[in-house]
Amino acid sequence: MKFEFEEFATVEDVFLYLVSVAPYMKQVMPISSYKGYIFSIVPLTPLTGDILMMIYTKGKLETGLVEFDVSTKKFKQVAAVERADKNYFIVLSPKVATLADEAIQALKD
Repeated sequence: MKFEFEEFATVEDVFLYLVSVAPYMKQVMPISSYKGYIFSIVPLTPLTGDILMMIYTKGKLETGLVEFDVSTKKFKQVAAVERADKNYFIVLSPKVATLADEAIQALKD
């Protein structure tokens, strides 16, 4: 498996990137907060899955639902999906994530 990386300065920039590449009408997307990184790993080769892109920034987010407003580049934790004009991320904090561990190691090498 081969990893490509795209690093951003802020979590807001990561959210903006993911919203822009998400399939149309995809309002809720997962994102991980793990080992000091906030990231999403997406396949660049969807059929084989041989090349994966890690879109990331350094930091930590609390597990839960985050509402992101593209126009202001602001986010906040919320209890529920409430508005169709906003994008939402489900922040996951796994105990173990072998694919993420592999990507983080490749990033450090």
